Amino acid sequence: MAERATEAERSLGLVAEFAQPGPIPLAAQLRVAPGELHALIGPSGSGKTTLLRALAGLYRPRHGRIVCAGEFWLDTAAGRDLSPQRRRVGLVFQHYALFPHLSAEENVAAALTDLPRAARGKRARALLAQMGLAAVAARRPAMLSGGEQQRVALARALARAPALLLLDEPFAALDTRTRRHLRQELAALHRGLAIPVVLVTHDLEEAAALASQMTVLAQGRTLQTGPPREIMTRPASLAIARVVDLQNLFEGAVVIKAAAGATSLAWRGLRIEAAADPLPPGAEIAWTVAPAAISWADPGGAAGEGRAGWNIVRGRVGEVAALPGVARVTFIADGTEEAAFVFPCPPPGIGPPLPNPGARAAIGFPAAAVHLMALSG
Repeated sequence: MAERATEAERSLGLVAEFAQPGPIPLAAQLRVAPGELHALIGPSGSGKTTLLRALAGLYRPRHGRIVCAGEFWLDTAAGRDLSPQRRRVGLVFQHYALFPHLSAEENVAAALTDLPRAARGKRARALLAQMGLAAVAARRPAMLSGGEQQRVALARALARAPALLLLDEPFAALDTRTRRHLRQELAALHRGLAIPVVLVTHDLEEAAALASQMTVLAQGRTLQTGPPREIMTRPASLAIARVVDLQNLFEGAVVIKAAAGATSLAWRGLRIEAAADPLPPGAEIAWTVAPAAISWADPGGAAGEGRAGWNIVRGRVGEVAALPGVARVTFIADGTEEAAFVFPCPPPGIGPPLPNPGARAAIGFPAAAVHLMALSG
């Protein structure tokens, strides 16, 4: 690994890459622009927290390189490794890690070691006021709500004027209502920050709401990086689709025909058309279709055949669940008890009557809504 940062790296807020075979396998890369909030997602044990700790200097990988704000924090090839104290990092832990014997103001002031002691209180109060906590500055953590503690922790993380802000599951310990409220506050705060922000989360809704870029990790390896919506609707592989818990995910399809912008699949006795780049005939792949793209079709139509650019699948209605403002329908394709399509419909009383569970029916979806994926990678 080179000892000097490249021009491209200096223009970015954060460039990091890690590699090691064990004991914690790593093969991960991260690029975060100034002002960008980048989410790390993946199952438990995927390496999210390990990467966060490596960025903060709390864990040293066997091979690694970190350039932040044009400065080398880590370059194992050159023997460079800045201590956590020398890295300009703000870190918010899942459980906040506030000093229980100190007030909110004193917790924030404890991070202001670069200021004269007499100036720390004033700066701490200003940061708390920015978080809407001026009225509770004198209270200790035990007297604060979970949301207030989280904001104190965030104020403390920003106190050092960090070059990088790291958030480790910052809303995990909060109830749904408080989490939603603080998510909105963080989004507003983030718009005023000109530094890279890295968020570790298990919550896909949180990642989609806050992040402009997202990286999917599995077993310490970077699987895909891109905008959350792109990854959550058009993942590059079956493994990524499983991480993001994609609905209507099907395996066992084989490419039988391919042309420019169109691919035909053989799947469970049906022919599925996809408006996708051609793949080699005979290739085994996985495919998915967005729930919102599925609608009821003429049950008398031939299975797998419809108007041009359209797919028809016959089967029976599984479950029909009436939810607030929408009905969620499960549809079982003929020939299997495993291939279930899930899609939304208008709730009872709005639109045509919903079919009963067990009723024969047919669904349709356009070829343009079918996304193809590699089985591995």
